[in-house]
Amino acid sequence: MGSEELKNRRIWQDYSGLNATAAEHGFFRVMEKAFEDTSFAIRAKPKEFNNIYRDVVLKPEVIADIYNPPGGIKTHGISPDYAIDNTETGKTLYVEVKRQDGWVEGGKRSDGRGNAHERSSKYFTPGLMKIMRAQGITSEAALPFWTVFQGDISRDPCRVREITLWYDKFEDHFFFWRDTNNAAPLLKHFKERLSHLLD
Repeated sequence: MGSEELKNRRIWQDYSGLNATAAEHGFFRVMEKAFEDTSFAIRAKPKEFNNIYRDVVLKPEVIADIYNPPGGIKTHGISPDYAIDNTETGKTLYVEVKRQDGWVEGGKRSDGRGNAHERSSKYFTPGLMKIMRAQGITSEAALPFWTVFQGDISRDPCRVREITLWYDKFEDHFFFWRDTNNAAPLLKHFKERLSHLLD
């Protein structure tokens, strides 16, 4: 099983010096390396939700009241940043990596501009959670996604409080990766708090 394999991998202790320069690519490289010789795999830009909005069936009276482009809508959906799959169990956890400015030392409160963290909240909607849970074979007791926050947002006193409140009892499903040159805390979080969901 995946989480058992991870417990015995030396990589978890050796990753603290990794230099992850680009936020999303750094995350991908870290996880790809950590998953070598395990049943876990990471995919960038999973395609399974590319048309979830296009395929929504609307009532005829709604169709009559909205614009209907000639030829219909070709694609309309979402694409999470990553998917972590357990190739043995067929279970999947979807991942968003969000980097954003924030209010930190020497700055002002308005430095916390941006809404990347708010945009990531779409994954909490009942419809998306239902579809993602079914696709990823995720239990109702867990969220079907993990959000990793990077950059100053991970230290912003307002944004950290907002995110913490939003996730409430699902704190395992977000992570503030404050030092992207040190992958050890990120890997520890996944190994100890999330990997078992894919077994």
